[in-house]
Amino acid sequence: MQKARIRLSSPDYKVLEEVSSNIVDIAKRTGAKYSGPVPLPTKQIEIATRRGMSAGGSKTYERWQMRIHKRLIDIQSDERTLRRIMHIEIPDKVHMEIELMG
Repeated sequence: MQKARIRLSSPDYKVLEEVSSNIVDIAKRTGAKYSGPVPLPTKQIEIATRRGMSAGGSKTYERWQMRIHKRLIDIQSDERTLRRIMHIEIPDKVHMEIELMG
């Protein structure tokens, strides 16, 4: 038995929930012990850019914001379950890290 910690992050909330539910479904079907998905704090990236390019006029700014949502899943299972999880199709928007622990 191995313990794996899976970290998922994505700017798209719906896609992230779909991938995390797929991982949990695989863990349920194989009978593995799991905990999660645990929502981690959302990282907010804000950028303010100047709206007008000319030097004169009022100084108005546009504010752009991107939110990065994160989930954490711990799975304690055999190698067969972890191989199934690694073969899931993951969209380009989702970043997945798998850390094996002991």
